[in-house]
Amino acid sequence: MPPLTRRSFLDRSLTAGLAATLAPSLLHAADSAASAGNLHLASFRCDVTPPIGHALCGGWIKPVVAVDDPLEAIGVVLLGAGAPIVLCTVDWTGLLNRAHLAWRTALAEAAGTTPDRVAVHCVHQHNAPMVCPAADAIVARQPDLPRNCDPEFFSRCLDAVRAAVTAALPRARPVTHLATGQARIAEVASNRRMDRDATGRVGKMRGSKSVDPILVAMPEGQIDPFLRTVAFYDRDRKIAACHYYATHPMSYYGDGRVTSDFCGLARKLRQRDEPACAHLYFTGCAGNIAAGKYNDGTPAARVRLTERIYRGIVAADATLRPEPLAKISWRTTEIFLQPNLALGTDALNALVGPRTDALAPRIIPSFKLALIARCARREPFLLSALHLDDTALLHLPAEQFIDIQLYAQSLRPGRTVAVAGYGDGGPWYLPPRGEFPFGGYEVDYAFAAPESEDLLRAAVATLLA
Repeated sequence: MPPLTRRSFLDRSLTAGLAATLAPSLLHAADSAASAGNLHLASFRCDVTPPIGHALCGGWIKPVVAVDDPLEAIGVVLLGAGAPIVLCTVDWTGLLNRAHLAWRTALAEAAGTTPDRVAVHCVHQHNAPMVCPAADAIVARQPDLPRNCDPEFFSRCLDAVRAAVTAALPRARPVTHLATGQARIAEVASNRRMDRDATGRVGKMRGSKSVDPILVAMPEGQIDPFLRTVAFYDRDRKIAACHYYATHPMSYYGDGRVTSDFCGLARKLRQRDEPACAHLYFTGCAGNIAAGKYNDGTPAARVRLTERIYRGIVAADATLRPEPLAKISWRTTEIFLQPNLALGTDALNALVGPRTDALAPRIIPSFKLALIARCARREPFLLSALHLDDTALLHLPAEQFIDIQLYAQSLRPGRTVAVAGYGDGGPWYLPPRGEFPFGGYEVDYAFAAPESEDLLRAAVATLLA
């Protein structure tokens, strides 16, 4: 057999992962439960910083010119509850469609499990890569458009994360106790869709930053103000802590300077405090949530936002009270989305073609075309939940609105439901059905049909039942 090139390894991973995803046994909700009596945890991390000149945020903003702080993939492997379970968070803008599948497959191979027992989520910083092989193939037909990812760099990242998992497994520690905590975060999150006319239609979006005094003066709107922490212990030693908070994690971007931004920087500060504990940060359902009310896009604002998230993590950690962990359960279910056909494929292909427009209006349609093609192939989106006694960690695709996070928490009153969004980013935004008539940025970039909310709510109810 000839040696595998990086490209052929990626192709093999995609094929293997897709076969597992489409296996008949995985086309329905699945649940595997076990005693936590022999549970072990191995933590891993690796560098996934793009090189100078690499595309950022899908290719329509300035590419890498410098690195202010490195990007990481961080995760844990849980052993001893059936096939291994992997949770991973990546300092990238997004992993879409088969790029997300490639990551799940690589992690599964390294951990000795199957892709349906792997959850991969992006923190969603924007001075970071956003990868979709199908969209990349579309823009590659236009020589004047930048690619969204260098395949060689992508394959090196897969190699790095596989190696990190392989090295971590022999160092697995027993998990005997679990603790949950939370803290209210002040002056970070705000709802982006606050400027509405008398009919409810959205006007100006209060985005990640805002200098418009009218937008800044508006109320926070509907948010989830709490940062939640779920921590794993080996007796009295905290060995891993997963932190969850819902906001777009950008203070400013578009200058070509790679950074993990204020949420990643806060995580790194906490990691420095506790080097023996692996700290993971997951962005919740932040499709309509950002720091715009409290962020003017200056370097000083990044420092303030970093400090507020860091203080929230420290405060949530202070509420942790470890209790013996008795039971662990991994649940999965799949949904098949339909595309939002506001534009047909011919019109979208025309938008990608040679024009004098800015990059974004030409590149973004390629991502919608990729989602339309995926839906036509009937490739599902996998949702999962890790149940740890009365605590649930819920893993969702794409940019969900805060509504779905609050709905998930309402299904288990009095118990911790920690929600990670920004899994498979293929659909981009997934607004509630009721928001489509009111327009706005998030609706304009919702690639799946309004009926997706019904499927998502049913899937969440199944996973948290």
